[in-house]
Amino acid sequence: MSTLTVERVGFGVTTQDLGRPGFSDMGLGAAGAADRGSAALANRMVGNRPDAAVLEALLGSVSLRSDAHVVAAVTGAACAVEVERADGSVRGAAANEVLLLGPGDTVHLGVPDVGLRSYVAVRGGFAVEPVLGSRSWDSLAQLGPAPLRVGDALPVGDEADGWPVVDAVAPPLGPWPWEPVVLDVVPGPRDDWFTPGWPTTLTGQDHLVSPDSDRVGVRTTAAEPLVRAVTRELPSEGVETGSLQVPPDGFPVLFLADHPVTGGYPVVAVLTPASVDRAAQLRPGDTVRFRIA
Repeated sequence: MSTLTVERVGFGVTTQDLGRPGFSDMGLGAAGAADRGSAALANRMVGNRPDAAVLEALLGSVSLRSDAHVVAAVTGAACAVEVERADGSVRGAAANEVLLLGPGDTVHLGVPDVGLRSYVAVRGGFAVEPVLGSRSWDSLAQLGPAPLRVGDALPVGDEADGWPVVDAVAPPLGPWPWEPVVLDVVPGPRDDWFTPGWPTTLTGQDHLVSPDSDRVGVRTTAAEPLVRAVTRELPSEGVETGSLQVPPDGFPVLFLADHPVTGGYPVVAVLTPASVDRAAQLRPGDTVRFRIA
């Protein structure tokens, strides 16, 4: 079996696939790739099945050495990509490009200028040991294949299903940091727990991404908080990926892939699937504007 060895790794490089749905009755969320669109694009570009495992690299910063001929692709946050050949020569590459690696070649990912998470796919997928049917690391439950460390050998699997797609178009990540990131939301299910002016408060101002954001959720702050009309305690109820849960301070938390399966604060709105992917690319300090779909 072919392998890729981790030569260098930064913080938060994990394997991810479509997650492990179906365990919410046990209190376990689905997890999976935070930016599902970028992960799916990476798999299409190397001809993989949609459920093949990829690497999710926070701020890039990973190097992988191949011991065989491997087809690879990097998507998501557009980072600098270099392929260092076995003879020491270096070829510049790019995100959203199909890469051909030979024995002894090393692919290096740099830090992206825009966005947070880059995705690495290899033809066949990463065949690390699954946990409860998934190769996804769940940071909330601390479940699944552990985050990568230097020296880890990642086996290449057999999840290929067709020819690599080279005409794929990458999902746009801009225009931040120059303009706010626009996220579309659908009101409810608990929008009636807020004062009638909540849509204006939510959509009429900039929201800033807080430093204490992660794969569980994106925390935000703004000049004006959302105000509750119903002040009694809400019994815990199920929440979905993309939920805008509003804690007592009135500033929404955007739930991402590793969110808890229940919550005790009202959800004022839910992000559209495309906006969940965009939210997964937000960095601390980025500016967000919400738009009611």
